[in-house]
Amino acid sequence: MVQDALETDHFVITIERVADGFANPWAVAFLPDGRYLVSERSGELNLVDANGQSQALEGMPLVSQNGQGGLLDVALHPEFGDGEHDWIYFTWSKPEGDNSRSALSRVKWKGDSLGDVEHLFVQDRASSPGRHYGSRLAWLKDGTLLMSIGDRGVDPSRAQASDDHAGSTLRLTETGEAPGDNPFVDDDDTLDEIYTMGNRNIQGITVLSNGEPWATEHGPRTGDELNQIVPGNNYGWPEVSLGNDYSTNEPIGVESKPGMVDPVYRFDGRFAPSGLAEVTSDAFEPWQGSLLAGGLSSQKLLRLTLEEGKVADEELILEGEIGRIRDVRQGPDEAIYLLTDGGQGSLYRLTPSER
Repeated sequence: MVQDALETDHFVITIERVADGFANPWAVAFLPDGRYLVSERSGELNLVDANGQSQALEGMPLVSQNGQGGLLDVALHPEFGDGEHDWIYFTWSKPEGDNSRSALSRVKWKGDSLGDVEHLFVQDRASSPGRHYGSRLAWLKDGTLLMSIGDRGVDPSRAQASDDHAGSTLRLTETGEAPGDNPFVDDDDTLDEIYTMGNRNIQGITVLSNGEPWATEHGPRTGDELNQIVPGNNYGWPEVSLGNDYSTNEPIGVESKPGMVDPVYRFDGRFAPSGLAEVTSDAFEPWQGSLLAGGLSSQKLLRLTLEEGKVADEELILEGEIGRIRDVRQGPDEAIYLLTDGGQGSLYRLTPSER
């Protein structure tokens, strides 16, 4: 294991590489026995032991690996460990000819292997190219599941189409149905699963200890956002954006519009957010209640202090030390875990120490 140290405003952090050699990893989850699950976009779900040794588990479905597709997020059922609810939930890009759909499935954990896969949800239409899948998962306090789906990267207006799952967050039951109290279930023109719309490509979601879901969202060339996810909200994309067009660098849409929700916070420059976690750990007591946001192209880890629903302060923790950050989690051991992106991705553990 490789270790390094880094000074922050409150303490020195030890950065320890727990495991490496992953090919385009996307998410990490923590088993009750101390082992890890790490997904790779190629379709591999890896079981990683405390020594960093990894083995691919058999039984996962064939995924579409085009572009940004593949096996993506992984989340355990909230009651995982009681036997009955030992389900591993995962998002993936389901191939359909040259097209694909964002999909949600689950598989039963057998202790050292996987059981049969159950397919729970697939978005309403297939499309190409393989971009903007969204696909982050987060459990709400009521036992329902949030899932993001991006605008799929070609026609941004899909995020404003109420009969299209693209460009939205969904709220689903543990078996993949739309709950009866979703915000649009009585609207015949809107898909029942939709919880929010006008979202370009959410790749970070966390549910705070107070029950509020928050998300980080990719803008275009700039204009990456932090939003509080509120049922029924329309976050504006592409009619409202703080970002610029990739080719012309001209602003896209307007900065604000009635009936659409402005972001709580705009990241500077090209942050490219992926992975979001709230710090609740006693080990990181000065950070408690803060959000940790990972960045891909920026290679940053940013700590955001929330006060009354706004970002009151920020601290840059990492910038380039470990590379592109794909996932950010707080582990059951109260450490912070970071998963880096790319052909040689690694899992890192952050712990504080006294100055």
